[in-house]
Amino acid sequence: MPFAFAGRPVARIGYGAMQLSRLRDDRAAGIALLRRAVELGVNHVDTAQFYGFGLVNELLREALRPEDGVLIVSKVGAAPNPGGQFPLRFAQRPEELRAAVEENLTTLGLEQIPVVNLRRADSGPVGLQLPDDQVVDADDQLAEMIALRDEGKIGAIGLSSVSLEVLRRALPVGIDCVQNAYSLVDRRDEQMLELCLAENIAWVPYFPLGSAAPHLPKVTDAPAVIAAAESSGFTPAQVGLAWLLHRAPNVLLIPGTATLAHLEANMAAGDVPADVMDALSAMI
Repeated sequence: MPFAFAGRPVARIGYGAMQLSRLRDDRAAGIALLRRAVELGVNHVDTAQFYGFGLVNELLREALRPEDGVLIVSKVGAAPNPGGQFPLRFAQRPEELRAAVEENLTTLGLEQIPVVNLRRADSGPVGLQLPDDQVVDADDQLAEMIALRDEGKIGAIGLSSVSLEVLRRALPVGIDCVQNAYSLVDRRDEQMLELCLAENIAWVPYFPLGSAAPHLPKVTDAPAVIAAAESSGFTPAQVGLAWLLHRAPNVLLIPGTATLAHLEANMAAGDVPADVMDALSAMI
């Protein structure tokens, strides 16, 4: 069943476009991948201006058509950092949030971005440190996001890498989605998911199959997931994604890939039957 997100029904498996940056030297393949995603029913795409330093947004602009009815969700709070230790730097100040929205509008070729996530640094991947001059109170950031919404530059506000305390403070603003790390093997934000469910806010987990870091757990290595996959004929990745879909009706997935085969496999996660999830739940 679709979920009502930002005022429209969206399929519960969408597409995270970050990995399109791997196709910098084969733009035609990126376009083909996006067109295939639409054919498979994707109508929710997650992006950011800093993905591929603008390349990903350019590919979306070229590949997607108004009649496709795709809900585009972008994010602000970081910016490219070419030549730095990390390819990204934080850009948390209100004027930087506004500048990022303007850049997204230009590269996406839109008059309004349907949803923009404020990517904070309350939680998330370890390694990128928040400089002192980037420590900004959430209320100041939210005031800028509200202004951008009032001006019609963005349609709805989301939050990413956010704490439970900040989410609670932000609820009166009107929050449409939350993107935090969450998977079968990383359920630290269980209480936040439950709050989003109670408030009818979309929960859009990143790292849905666990961390890509070698020292952190992966869903596909969990014995229960492997056993469920072997008994059902699906892959461990498909079972891990399906577990998220079955976890709560407000969960929306945005698995990313740069290959057609993985795209089609991710979309097939919605075909994993409920009895496989029941068996998995009994094992974990």
